[in-house]
This record gives sequence, structure tokens and C-alpha cells, in this order.
Amino acid sequence: MLQAHAQDWPWKGKPIVLVGLMGAGKTTVGRRLAQRLRLPFVDADHEIEAAAGMSISDIFEKFGEPYFRDGERRVIARLIDGTPKVIATGGGAFINPDTRDLILDQSIAIWLDAEPSVLADRVRRRDTRPLLRGRDPEEILAELAALRNPFYALAPIRVQSVVAPHDTTVDEILKAIRT
Repeated sequence: MLQAHAQDWPWKGKPIVLVGLMGAGKTTVGRRLAQRLRLPFVDADHEIEAAAGMSISDIFEKFGEPYFRDGERRVIARLIDGTPKVIATGGGAFINPDTRDLILDQSIAIWLDAEPSVLADRVRRRDTRPLLRGRDPEEILAELAALRNPFYALAPIRVQSVVAPHDTTVDEILKAIRT
């Protein structure tokens, strides 16, 4: 297992922002990455819920996706404050051009890429994803991948998220950011 210290890397001072589809492991891998780098970890979705005083599902239901995306953009802009940390974003955050430009300009963006079948297996465990409610997860994730992967591909670092222990993905990220 690779150990690392944030001060040893060339991106010192910039936050690391994980992007990708739901189920790619942004939160779980992000927590472990932050621990290994000895950096704070922040989940943008949790920050959005705290700011709104309600769950993301409730925000979607009560106000709709455009309202949620605007709040998401504002929260991520607040989180990218020039201090080193690891930030997990929601699956749609990087699709917003303003959010994407901010992430690409002021952080190290890492795309956690995974096959829709792998993602579907992971997200079936919880019914908290508004975009999947009452629908076939693999079908929806394949559609989302077709729409969103071209945007995620703009991230300078791409790491494959596979069926393996989370530390495998963390090791791959650490290898990628070493250069």
C-alpha cells in the first residue's frame, strides 16, 4: 500500500476533486485517499444537504434538478477555496460548465471511471439516488455514461474504478498524481 504526504506532491496547495458517475466510489475512495494524504475530506453532497437542511432526494422532489444543480455549483465553489483537501462531488456536478471550469482551473480533477454494470451493482444496495428511483439502474447508468463521460474525460487524470478493494483505486490515484 502506497503511503503519501500531501506536501511531497507537485500539486501542493490544490484540492483534489473526484468526479464520475454515481457508484464510482468518489466518497469511499475519497475518504481513504484523504487519510493516506493526511488531508481533510469533504463530500459535496453532504455539504449541500447541510446547507439546504434537507436530503438531496427531498431537494430534487421539492424544487427539481435545476435548483439542486445551482446549489451544488455554489457549494463546490465554496469548497474549492485554495486549501488542500479531497473533495467528492456528485455525479452531475462536473457537467455544469461553470462548476467544471472552476474544478479544472483551481484543483486537480480525477475521473473515477467504471463500467455501468459495476456501477449498477454498487448503487442497487441503497434507494437514495433520485435519478434511479423506479428504473433499471444499469440502463440509466449506461445512458448517463453516454451523456456524461465526454465531460468527465476532460479531467486530466482518469483512474479505472473496478471490482476490487477500495485501496486498489487509491493506490492507482496516488501513482497517477505522483507525476
